[in-house]
Amino acid sequence: MKFTRAKAFKKSKHGIKLHVYNSYNQVPQANTSVVSCGGGHFQEFYDKKSTFIYYVIEGKGTFYLNGKPTKAKATDLIVVKPKTKLYYLGKMKLLLTVVPSWQAKNEVHIRYIDRPKKKKK
Repeated sequence: MKFTRAKAFKKSKHGIKLHVYNSYNQVPQANTSVVSCGGGHFQEFYDKKSTFIYYVIEGKGTFYLNGKPTKAKATDLIVVKPKTKLYYLGKMKLLLTVVPSWQAKNEVHIRYIDRPKKKKK
């Protein structure tokens, strides 16, 4: 199977832009997305069944895993096991692989994260 950016599903939510290259219906074993993060993913959540594997393509930021900060920069790989509370802040471009493929019914919303206030000049 071949997946292209032109045919990828596009979605913006909670401060991130996603290009999802395949869905559960196409490949239930795993799906891949490119995530553009201009300041953060401003929703804390966890997934009941899937592992989220983030490869930082460019930029840097901080992932919060069960409340514990984990710094990340380009070329780092962050692996988030099922039932781990997650959100992240920073300006990054990420490659995200979800194993097994993401399904809405397995994602649990915890809370929204306040966006950092812009500094006055």
